[in-house]
Amino acid sequence: MGGVAVSRLVLAVDGGNSKTDVAVVSEHGEVLGAGRAGGFAPQRDGVAAAVDVIAAALAALPAGVPRDGFAHVSACLAGADLPVEEEALAAELAARELGADVVVRNDTFALLRAGASGPWGVAVVCGAGINAVGVAPSGAVARLPALGRLSGDWGGGQDLGEEALWHAVRAEDGRGRPTALARLVTSHFGTATVEELVLAVHFGLVDGDRLHELAPGVLAAAGDGDPVARELVERQAEEVTVLAEVCLRRLGLLETPVEVVLGGGLLTARDPLMTKLLEAGFALRAPHAEPVVADRPPVMGAALLGLERLGAAKGALTALSTAYGPR
Repeated sequence: MGGVAVSRLVLAVDGGNSKTDVAVVSEHGEVLGAGRAGGFAPQRDGVAAAVDVIAAALAALPAGVPRDGFAHVSACLAGADLPVEEEALAAELAARELGADVVVRNDTFALLRAGASGPWGVAVVCGAGINAVGVAPSGAVARLPALGRLSGDWGGGQDLGEEALWHAVRAEDGRGRPTALARLVTSHFGTATVEELVLAVHFGLVDGDRLHELAPGVLAAAGDGDPVARELVERQAEEVTVLAEVCLRRLGLLETPVEVVLGGGLLTARDPLMTKLLEAGFALRAPHAEPVVADRPPVMGAALLGLERLGAAKGALTALSTAYGPR
């Protein structure tokens, strides 16, 4: 006597610097539940502690939603920048027996799959840090180590914040040009002087990682005409377009119409000056590219990658995309 077929389930994970999202999705594209926990930082906290954050996100799922026994785990994770890091994270997830099949990718792949209309294109994320990835129609991949300044990267909220503080210090003590960034620093952190904040960071009274909080103020100061802040925003826009151009060139797609998905808080904010600079940069460096600001969560991209791994029907992919709203 035949039984009722049980739908295979995908656990989709988007582990970002600021938050970790999970979604449980059926092979038919139905979202059964979602959960969220804190930032995913294996390079800072270690692999096991980082995966504990995924466990916390699973614990936040609604009652009755499965927390293990998945047919596939599609995990797109910050800090999975090198193959050895992907392997270590995959091994830890497998050891926790969440599912029979585990694939770990960098979180930029989730952004690309969520924001593009199909499985290929280029994505640039500019949030706390900066990274990019490209996937060709053939499946070929272009990516960079993305290890920060050590690997030649510049940009994201942390770098913008550190540069803002650098210029603010020099404006205050006379070594640099006057800039509204000095007022930004003191008003945001509630200090009487910029030097006071510098010393607070130096002595551990203020976490230096909090400097990324200055990034929105840098954008605002640039929009208001501060020349120092504008130079920083111009540099940030240049880095975004250069990353996209390099990925396109490596994949032989510079002359091909292709979507470039832009994600991360600095780009999804749609700041008018940043938008104008990016449009000009792409027109110059990659005129066939179509910049697309991501408006759907990367965890959806992880889920789409998971459904494709299961060989789900096209209708399931459409159902999942519909569940997260129009592109």
